[in-house]
Amino acid sequence: MTTKRLVLVDGNSIAFRAFFAMHNVLDKFKTPEGLHTNAIYAFNSMLNLILNKANPTDMLVAFDAGKVTFRTKMYPQYKGDRPTTPDEFREQLPYIKELLTARGIKSYELANYEADDIIGTMATQAKQQGYEVVIVTGDHDLTQLADDRVTVALTVKGVSDLEFYTPESFKEEMDITPRQLIDLKGLMGDTSDHYPGVSKVGKITALKLLHQYGSIENLYANLGEMKPSRLKDHLIEDKDMAFLCKQLAEINCQAPVTIQLNELHYDGDQREQLIAFYRKLNFRSFLNQMDVPLDPHPAEARAKVDYQPLTVTALKELVQKQQPLSVVIEMLGADYHTEPIIGVAVGNEETILVADHDDILLDDFTKQWLADEQAVKYVFDLKCDLVTLNRYGILFKGATFDALLASYLVDVNDNTNDLGLIAQSYGYSNLLPDMEVYGKGAHVAVPPTERLQEHLANKVAALNYLQKSLPEALKKHDQDQLFDEIELPLSHVLAQMEIDGVKVDTNVLRTMQNDLSGRLAALEAAIYEKAGQKFNINSSKQLSEILFDKMGLKPLKKTKTGYSTSMEVLEKLRDQAPIVDDILNYRQVAKIQSTYVLGLLKAIAPDCRVHTRYLQTLTQTGRLSSVDPNLQNIPARDEGRDIRKAFVPQQAGWQLFSSDYSQIELRVLAHLSGDDNMQQAFREDYDIHAHTAMKIFNLHSVDEVTPNMRRKAKATNFGIVYGISDYGLAKNIGISRKEAAEFINSYFDQYPKVEEYMNEMVKKAREDGYVETIMHRRRYLPDIHARSFPVRSFAERTAMNTPIQGSAADIIKIAMINMEQQLKEQHLQARMLLQVHDELIFEAPQEEIEILAQLVPKVMDSAVTLDVPLKVESAAGRTWFEAKG
Repeated sequence: MTTKRLVLVDGNSIAFRAFFAMHNVLDKFKTPEGLHTNAIYAFNSMLNLILNKANPTDMLVAFDAGKVTFRTKMYPQYKGDRPTTPDEFREQLPYIKELLTARGIKSYELANYEADDIIGTMATQAKQQGYEVVIVTGDHDLTQLADDRVTVALTVKGVSDLEFYTPESFKEEMDITPRQLIDLKGLMGDTSDHYPGVSKVGKITALKLLHQYGSIENLYANLGEMKPSRLKDHLIEDKDMAFLCKQLAEINCQAPVTIQLNELHYDGDQREQLIAFYRKLNFRSFLNQMDVPLDPHPAEARAKVDYQPLTVTALKELVQKQQPLSVVIEMLGADYHTEPIIGVAVGNEETILVADHDDILLDDFTKQWLADEQAVKYVFDLKCDLVTLNRYGILFKGATFDALLASYLVDVNDNTNDLGLIAQSYGYSNLLPDMEVYGKGAHVAVPPTERLQEHLANKVAALNYLQKSLPEALKKHDQDQLFDEIELPLSHVLAQMEIDGVKVDTNVLRTMQNDLSGRLAALEAAIYEKAGQKFNINSSKQLSEILFDKMGLKPLKKTKTGYSTSMEVLEKLRDQAPIVDDILNYRQVAKIQSTYVLGLLKAIAPDCRVHTRYLQTLTQTGRLSSVDPNLQNIPARDEGRDIRKAFVPQQAGWQLFSSDYSQIELRVLAHLSGDDNMQQAFREDYDIHAHTAMKIFNLHSVDEVTPNMRRKAKATNFGIVYGISDYGLAKNIGISRKEAAEFINSYFDQYPKVEEYMNEMVKKAREDGYVETIMHRRRYLPDIHARSFPVRSFAERTAMNTPIQGSAADIIKIAMINMEQQLKEQHLQARMLLQVHDELIFEAPQEEIEILAQLVPKVMDSAVTLDVPLKVESAAGRTWFEAKG
């Protein structure tokens, strides 16, 4: 007999989490009538995940009936400080319930009780009748129900995954049983539900008490035996509150529900009803999954876009109208440095011209028009077009709108580079994603001529459509200046850097390759000798068998495939056996050899230069990324930094010149926080790490600071920028957690406005759903409301760090734009070659090095005006190694 499985879903928790998971695309998900649909869409995605993973025979989604419950009668402040529910969320709840009906799933709510109580009651009834029960929620409180027949699944990564909790996994994570969670909440309280617990009792203290006494009742029964202390005083003073909070935390499993188990059978989707619902809300992707068109009449589902052949004559007629035109330069692959052009399309809302070849680009009129700055053009991925057209000798000008850049700025979490997907997210349904036209993976191919031409015509139409909606979104977010003055001009700078490339001396790399091969062979022989046999050193399984089974070293961490041999584990085993040191050295040398030496040799173009591609729309902080190859990842320290010796200027008599912002993120922090002590340190040009050490160690002078004190202070400085915990800091600098906590407390005592700033950023993220940089670069944080502590904590740290790291990214981008302008205005031969985090690298004739030494720091220092000065350190040399200093 098949066991029945009842799936119980916490409707309010999942719906609210769904809303904030897609809060960043709130304006994209809206019906023509103005109904927001982001929560409905994300909720439905979560339903698909639940149905696939839990495979229910029976199902119920429980909702809260209102704010007033039996708990608010017990404690009026219960959940009292929660922000007002957004109207955009509230309007979607009835539709979520309508969706559930269409999917064949019952929903239920009960006056005076929460969804948790409905779930607890139904779970209790179901397991008594032999059901397996799976509870799905974003609320950690429901894990108290986990037992031998009840599994609790918590949402993680917004609403894109589930983490299943059994009593065993709960105890492994929390070090208590699920039922003890209510005792934990009774002692420490719950800030999200707004009940206090016992004064000055946090999670660590509460866990310690539960390990000793087991429950609140047993704790108070034995309180007389506890030695006098402030903790004992607080426990005595707050006894009634502790028991009340435990009552508030405990789920009522005997609620007077009227719905019966036999009413919850799940038969699957009500297909016709669901199709009508999806069509009403314009849910194209869900209809696609059902093989159903958005329009009920398939022949009319996609409007035909009319187009004409792109000829010089037709282009001249179109250009003479002096209207902005969308331009599509189409390639099949991602590497626009080498990929051939397979089509060109130009047009506006009235006329679209298409060619499935690149002949038009060879015509003089076309070249002149593309190079005309007064002829306004709309594009998708300006940098790609600039580099590609350069291969035809065309200097592309006049682009005022880049749909890829604009969509990225509006939502950095949604960083797709497919025009079809972006267009669909803004309501243009005609353009298919590239992968649906060209295929993907090993099956990428140019489609038949008519299909290709239609696709190119639709890209022009989509650009025209997006040019209306995206600028409005940028303006609404106060990001139009960020787009017009930073990101769009930066595309030109990056394109030129990519076109120029950087010269690499293959002889240096070949010599390194031979040397490293010899070292690898020696290390390999030493490892085999110590192991007593040959084996595959790069195989984790074989290495694990040698270290732990044969040699008897104590394993520290277990994975799904065996004992871990990660770098972290091996570092801790280094003192146990000499072979471990050899293995660590082997891995380091092997990585330098494969990733950097051989990787660079493969990437060198026929002109002896490496032409990396800068990704302008990848990171969520605004930082640039480098790929094919990644030149930002070349080691700056240890022996890997020798790779930089291979980077050389283009010709004899030239040098490389490097300028690097000094401690830019800390300077940004001093500006954003307004902290007087930190700002003074930078204004007086103190050694900030020594200054911090002096402050947190209560010294009278920086002369008293030892190198070890400075090291700890440096780790604290940079750790604070990333919202580091006492556990993380303790691990980083090898001190106790208690000492690390004291460091952090001392740090905030000396820099109090830094702590205020950090708290303010978390508060802003909770209220607004996002944080911003100084140039209004916005990052949405849907997990800021997560009930899961690790997930929420990560979002909080991101809220603290993003304005700092993102502002630093803004600053260096402005510096790059200004620097490129200065090189042109002063008619210098110097060229900007690379951007590596906070560093800019140039090549220049020897006679221009002194000019750069004065010019570059001046331009970089003045990129923005902060409350503290920016500082730039520079060096020059025959190689990047020397120029790095």
